[in-house]
Amino acid sequence: MPNFAISDIHGCANTFDALLDKIAFSQSDTLYLLGDYIDRGPQSKAVIDRILQLRSEGYTVHCLRGNHEQMMLDAMTDYDSRHRWRIAGGAETLESFGVAHLSEIPAAYLDFLNSLSFCFEVDEYILVHAGLTFLHHSPLEERVGMLWKRSWYYDINYEWLGNRIIVHGHTPQTIEESLVQLAQLKDKKYLNIDNGCVFRNRVKDRSLGHLMAFDMTNRALHWVEYAD
Repeated sequence: MPNFAISDIHGCANTFDALLDKIAFSQSDTLYLLGDYIDRGPQSKAVIDRILQLRSEGYTVHCLRGNHEQMMLDAMTDYDSRHRWRIAGGAETLESFGVAHLSEIPAAYLDFLNSLSFCFEVDEYILVHAGLTFLHHSPLEERVGMLWKRSWYYDINYEWLGNRIIVHGHTPQTIEESLVQLAQLKDKKYLNIDNGCVFRNRVKDRSLGHLMAFDMTNRALHWVEYAD
């Protein structure tokens, strides 16, 4: 009964389904999604629908909030935030819903976004979308860093962290870099599982463009190519 973590689906519903098939996700397993279900990719609505469908069918799926979900929520009440969200991928999200304005998105989807947690502690793991702010007196309470933080590895307070391991996404990196982090997990205690799935057609060297799952129970990485 393994626990899996997946991050940064970004509207890639077909790729998400392909990865669930690859890991043979079942009702005996637990899936932790680390945010950024929406924006940039073509099927943001379908990704949320798939998550809600899995839950309704008895699958155990826990969901974190990413910075893109937060941007969409902020866009509901602030004009400047609305503009920033649109150019960061919100336009594609609106298109996936077949609407022109946020006010036309059904309330059930906004309820889903508002229900999202910022961090999970699962066994020896801390799961977060982006990172932790170790300069804060309580890193698990500082939410801006959880959504937006980059380049934080050199700030890790290992005395505070103890035997826990941080799993996150948000900052795309190559599969090779993630495999190195996996090999060093015992000492470094962090793992980035974002391979920039949605950027498959935007990088010439194909170093990005996969959706990755981390088998937290067996400490193994699995991935599939972009399929949207």
